[in-house]
Amino acid sequence: MLSDEDVLFDAGKIEAVYTWTKEFPDIKKIIFHISTDDPRRIEGLLGLEELGKKTTVRVSTPEHDTIIGTGIPEILIALGKTGREEITDAIIKIAKEGVEPNEITEDMIEKHLIFHVNPDFVIKTGGNHLTDFLIWQSVYSELFFTDINWGGFRKVDYLRALRDYQSRGRRYGT
Repeated sequence: MLSDEDVLFDAGKIEAVYTWTKEFPDIKKIIFHISTDDPRRIEGLLGLEELGKKTTVRVSTPEHDTIIGTGIPEILIALGKTGREEITDAIIKIAKEGVEPNEITEDMIEKHLIFHVNPDFVIKTGGNHLTDFLIWQSVYSELFFTDINWGGFRKVDYLRALRDYQSRGRRYGT
């Protein structure tokens, strides 16, 4: 998963990362988080139709999902929903189902989340702070921070992050 609060709608950069990722067949999914005040504003992502001819591209907003094409690695572009909002919405859905508070489980919450992914690795561009995205799902993810902003993110930076990930021993929160 790549995340940057200042990500611009740049289908060309997303296609570049897709191209870099094709060199690593074990990577099955790439997730991009794009913060925006108006998740309906996806006109800058229209170039993804071309990318959809090569692989699966899923654009997810709080209102709906759009899926273009088929293939691996799948690209998920999440627009506008924060992790706190996602968890709050899941709890509201559970409450509306009439579930008693002492009957709520982690599994139940996970089933009510929007994004059903558990990323192995999160690359955070633009600084060494976490963003409010996939906070539930990425609790056991390996994190990599780079000061390089999304616009300047290059293949060498991507390879550096992957090399760092490969050198780690996964601890899954322990």
